[in-house]
Amino acid sequence: EVQLVESGGGLVQPGGSLRLSCAASGFAFSSYDMRWYRQAPGKERELVATITTSGGNTNYADSVKGRFTISRDNSKNMVYLQMNSLKPEDTAVYYCNRFNGLRVGAYWGQGTQVTVSS
Repeated sequence: EVQLVESGGGLVQPGGSLRLSCAASGFAFSSYDMRWYRQAPGKERELVATITTSGGNTNYADSVKGRFTISRDNSKNMVYLQMNSLKPEDTAVYYCNRFNGLRVGAYWGQGTQVTVSS
């Protein structure tokens, strides 16, 4: 079965950094683009970043461009999100998921909470 286990979240002050990890299993990891999403209280889930199958291309939401970096290690079935210069508006539960070019995977993990507050 598909498993997506996010970790690395926590409480950080504005301007701080955090590195999120996502351990994936149960599917052909290297055959899928991978994405990070986030969902803030009272808001819809939004796409944060995408990385292609071999890591050759990345895309970011305008709100995080220049601050966040998505990466992956296909030998370990891992995807990462390095978050720098964090802002209070980055506060959300962060999720990873696979993407086949048309739709995101149906299974969602538990997510990891990121709280940016002074």
